[in-house]
Amino acid sequence: MRIEIVQGDITEQTIDVMVNAANGMLMGGGGVDGAIHRAGGPSIMAECRELGGCATGDAKVTTAGLLSARHVVHAVGPVWRGGARGEPELLASCYRRAVEIADGLGCTSLAFPSISTGIYGYPIELAAPIALATGREAAENSSGITLLRYVLFSAPDLAVYADAAERLGISG
Repeated sequence: MRIEIVQGDITEQTIDVMVNAANGMLMGGGGVDGAIHRAGGPSIMAECRELGGCATGDAKVTTAGLLSARHVVHAVGPVWRGGARGEPELLASCYRRAVEIADGLGCTSLAFPSISTGIYGYPIELAAPIALATGREAAENSSGITLLRYVLFSAPDLAVYADAAERLGISG
């Protein structure tokens, strides 16, 4: 199993599963969520309407519309409220559920954004080790996941993930 940490636009990744940092209503929004819905086209939103929302810490799947992916897994991360309201566990659950869903679909590769670190305010320095460690553990327990790609939009975010990967002994 390989882990890659790259800077770029998640909507431009050619991958089996693109993970979306979604809101609980699965109705599009800003940041990664808005970008995925815009790039994927209206079919993603039409499928999301049928899913009836999603609980924080969970994820649901749609097809990928016009994206270079087979599926989009919409993972709902927690809003940061200081860390004592289960935020770390809910964030880890997002990454775990995304891998489980992808594995269940027979997929081998996923591209993740940094879930909850934008408008939801989760400190990226705390989120990165959770994202990397949980993703790795879930992939190692899967039947066929061979690639996890963490796609960071900015150079500073990329540096935080690279540092977290080094501290966790993860190399690409």
